[in-house]
Amino acid sequence: MALSSNRARNLSAALLTVGTFFFIITLVLGTWSGFFAVSSIGFYLLTTALICFVLLIQFHLRTLAEQEKLDTSRLASDNKTDTIFAEQARQPGLFAVAQKRLTILEKWFIPILAAIIAAYQVGIGIILLYSLRSPFSGEVVTRQPLLCAVFLITIAFTAFLLSRYATGMSTEAKFKPMRAAGSSMLGSAVLCFVVAICLALVQFKFPTPIKVASYIIPILLILLGAETAVNVVLDIYRPRIKGQYSRAAFDSRLLGIISEPGEVLHTVAGAIDYQFGFKVSQTWFYQLLERAITPLVLLSALVLYLLSTMVVVNSEEQAIVERFGNPLTDTNEVRLYGPGILWKMPWPIDIAYKYPTEKVREIHIGYQPKLDPKTGLPVSEAQLIWGKKHYEEEYDLIVASSQSDIEPSAGVVPVSLVKANIPVQYKIKNLYDFMYNHSEPEKLLEAICYGELAKYGASAKVEVDSPQDLQTSILGAGREKAKQVLTEGIQARADQQGLGVEIVFVGLQGIHPPVDVAADYQKVIAAVQQKEAAVLDAQGFLNNILCNLAGSVNYAEQLYKLALKLEQAPQSDSKNREQLTEQLDRSFAGASGDIFKTLAEAKSYAYEKATLSEADSKRFADQLKPYLVAKDIYRENLRLEVFEDEPLRKIRKYVIIADPNDSQVFIVDVKEKLTPGLYDITGLEAPEEQ
Repeated sequence: MALSSNRARNLSAALLTVGTFFFIITLVLGTWSGFFAVSSIGFYLLTTALICFVLLIQFHLRTLAEQEKLDTSRLASDNKTDTIFAEQARQPGLFAVAQKRLTILEKWFIPILAAIIAAYQVGIGIILLYSLRSPFSGEVVTRQPLLCAVFLITIAFTAFLLSRYATGMSTEAKFKPMRAAGSSMLGSAVLCFVVAICLALVQFKFPTPIKVASYIIPILLILLGAETAVNVVLDIYRPRIKGQYSRAAFDSRLLGIISEPGEVLHTVAGAIDYQFGFKVSQTWFYQLLERAITPLVLLSALVLYLLSTMVVVNSEEQAIVERFGNPLTDTNEVRLYGPGILWKMPWPIDIAYKYPTEKVREIHIGYQPKLDPKTGLPVSEAQLIWGKKHYEEEYDLIVASSQSDIEPSAGVVPVSLVKANIPVQYKIKNLYDFMYNHSEPEKLLEAICYGELAKYGASAKVEVDSPQDLQTSILGAGREKAKQVLTEGIQARADQQGLGVEIVFVGLQGIHPPVDVAADYQKVIAAVQQKEAAVLDAQGFLNNILCNLAGSVNYAEQLYKLALKLEQAPQSDSKNREQLTEQLDRSFAGASGDIFKTLAEAKSYAYEKATLSEADSKRFADQLKPYLVAKDIYRENLRLEVFEDEPLRKIRKYVIIADPNDSQVFIVDVKEKLTPGLYDITGLEAPEEQ
């Protein structure tokens, strides 16, 4: 009599062997080809091998238990059995050693082994993700994607056949544990098939799917490990009914959706029957849905696939269509599709690439902007202040310095550091060049911008020792020139590399000194501004004086040049000096302001002096004639005229006539008396007699 568990044990051994072999093949193939996704499938296949190993032990013990039961039953039915064995036959527990081992295995060791499998899945998934994101992984060279795809298709086909056989066997109650091996093997088949398609796309220069698959496989391992761990915890609290199958923790419910979709429908139907209280699964609608679910899913997938023939190109976009990896052309020119609905062959025959050619795009040079946590867009700074950090990350720019305290013999080049926060905006002007000339055009454009910025920084000026330096410094008014030079340089390099972009704007408003030394820079700028203010005040004072002096600054400078020329003219060249003198006199005569005023006053004074002198000379001549005729009378007449002048006209005068030989002294009191005396009262009339 053949034992029923032998088939499951043999199948588990075969699956374990095949899974281990496939693990070695994919690991070696992935290491040789350089495709990380192929190596990741190998670690997933190792999970399948571990599950099959547990099932092999379980079904081996079941085989032993069945053999033990068979032996016990034969022993009990043998009439010739000795008395000793007959007594032992009445106690079957003495011979149920394999059954006890099976019970202990299913109760204790299978949950423990499931926990180990869960730890392996989560651990290897995290290690694989870390390997992808590790900064030391470097650039890996890949090769022979089609050869790898052929191997994976072979593995997928073999795994699919084995999984269907194991899943079909699990429909019998005694082979239920084989469902875990069938689901895991089917998951391996699906992963191998998907990765094979991604490798075929790599051959057509479409590497994005294989990169995505490299992340999906470790994440799937982590999810399966987390599910197994949760099932282990739930199994501790799940009641166990004798004779009822208890599903193992490593039997994934997620993979069961793929391997046995009908079981999902039966589970949903049972839940609906329980909620509504009647057999919903027996209604005609459910029966129709159960029969038509597969055609509906296939039809939906077909419709979704046919939708790949239609592409909507927006108003600011252009599209290029590739057929089997080559762009479609018209008369040896690449066909560009403008806004509207684009019809093409279905994927992967035709693949459409859309780019916003009319949209102004921006790259950040020298900084990493802060991102809005809600929208994910860069947050612009309202104020750009030197003493404040503006962005998430700001990089240093090395610029040349003309001042340094380092000795020249030290061989150290003096440099300065500034923060350069430069947004560069560009548009795509040639979509074909942008897509096909370089694999990563944006990174190349970013490298060109950094190169041109470093090149300009080597010749730029930062020091502001004078107002003229402020006009040429990249921290001041020199930004306008730097903007022009950088824009032209970046555009020239981009055209030279065939990037197919147009530089629209280069912003230099974010160039500032490091935050730690910003205060010192501001002090230098303030001192330069104060110096410039003092110079401008002095210049204004000078201009004010010159304007007041000559009427205008230019006229004063002309007078100064003429005077300097006259001063430097040799004394022997009298003719030239006379001409310069006349020219200087005419220039002074035409001047306005204080010079005109001084000259006018001098002319008036000279005219006054000359006129008065002439009048005095004429009067003297007229006075000389009468004086010669009668000297005494003339002198007395002049004395009397003095008394008639205005100052002496209103003064009381006394005339005293005396003989020169008379010795009598006359005392005359010429003071005016305020109160008249008795002798001074005159004109008193005598009283009338009565």
